[in-house]
Amino acid sequence: MQRRAQREERDQRAKRLNRVLVCAAAVPVMLVAAGCSSDSGSGDSTDKAAKAAASASASPSPTVQAAAYGKLPEPCKALSKKTLEDLVPESKSGKEGKSDDISTRGSCSWNSLDNNGVKGSQFRWLNVSMLRFESDVTRGPADELAHEYFEKQVQDAQAAEGAKGVKSEPVPGTGDEATAVRYELKKKEGTFKQQTLVARVENVVVTLDYNGAGLAGDKSPSAEDLLKDVKKAAKEAVAAVSEANGAGGGKASGAPSKSPSGSPSKSASGEASDEPSKDASESPSKKPVSKS
Repeated sequence: MQRRAQREERDQRAKRLNRVLVCAAAVPVMLVAAGCSSDSGSGDSTDKAAKAAASASASPSPTVQAAAYGKLPEPCKALSKKTLEDLVPESKSGKEGKSDDISTRGSCSWNSLDNNGVKGSQFRWLNVSMLRFESDVTRGPADELAHEYFEKQVQDAQAAEGAKGVKSEPVPGTGDEATAVRYELKKKEGTFKQQTLVARVENVVVTLDYNGAGLAGDKSPSAEDLLKDVKKAAKEAVAAVSEANGAGGGKASGAPSKSPSGSPSKSASGEASDEPSKDASESPSKKPVSKS
């Protein structure tokens, strides 16, 4: 009986020892599993954060093609002395328009009245206005903005109040694009023949308004002659823009850019533009022409 009791006691001790060993072996396994699970979660989070940062740094910031031209010529010096003598022979000097920023806008006008006594007189009026656009990341490249303004100027000239016999035609060989609009305005002083030529060279729009009339009985000037004269003046004005920017007047030859956005390649710019709500000067095509 004593031996049997001893054997049972040994068996119980053995069972207790086995349970202790099994539990002891299970603890490291649980710790290892918990450790792996923790490391895996941390690694995934770190990888996601790194990928997000890399993606953000790889995304390009908004850019836009820089403006080709950064300044304008002096408007009253945009035309040669010879051209002014031909178009406004009796004008002594040009009158420069007011501008809050001469690098962005400018204008100059000339009046000429050739009095022939009892035979009447010949009146001429010439205005040159220039408007330069800057590229803007929200509004677009400068030359595209200039193209939009160019089209608006042409449309405004075609819709001039009181205009009779409106005709429009493209003018090749003058900047990147150019259009001439002509018509007649009947007034008490006589019939005024208006020529408006709008040209764009890169990011600058040049508008020339030229009109003539025979007053006090003198005959009306030839519209064809007036148009020929204003085309010559427009080429000079466009060349003056290029020369003012060190381009040697290359665009005056009429080699167009590939597209309205085909400015010379420069570093991108996000400089904002002060696009004016009005012209650099009021075109006489929008109001009655009068003698000075």
